[in-house]
Amino acid sequence: MDIRALTPTYAVSPQIAPENFAAIRAAGYLTVIDNRPDGEIAPELHAGAMRAAAEAAGLVFVANPVVGGAITDENVTSQAAAITAGPGPILAYCASGNRSSVVWALAHAGRMSADELIGIPARFGYNLEWLRPTLEAAATKG
Repeated sequence: MDIRALTPTYAVSPQIAPENFAAIRAAGYLTVIDNRPDGEIAPELHAGAMRAAAEAAGLVFVANPVVGGAITDENVTSQAAAITAGPGPILAYCASGNRSSVVWALAHAGRMSADELIGIPARFGYNLEWLRPTLEAAATKG
């Protein structure tokens, strides 16, 4: 596992496996958000199997499949709701952690500066500079 803590309460990771949930729980995470669509992965990693393994480890599991290059308003709303409602700290995962960083940034647009929302994920190699116009527009509305 390669957990990258963007904040003290939200981390991202590349794809995890069912056998990782005990370690995730032991690391202090309470909620796991799956940002990976089932169509991208093997059946043993589909949301249903991952949910069962997460819940068996005592974790809250949220499925919010994000299609790369086609993030929807519903994805952002769902991620924000999961961040707000879920007990934390939260670990979100996808193929590389990038999509989980993008929906995190969009969920916080208008509440944090664009520089922060781009700079924090950049520490882990995620380039969200392409989001700057959207993040800055949200800040002017907020």
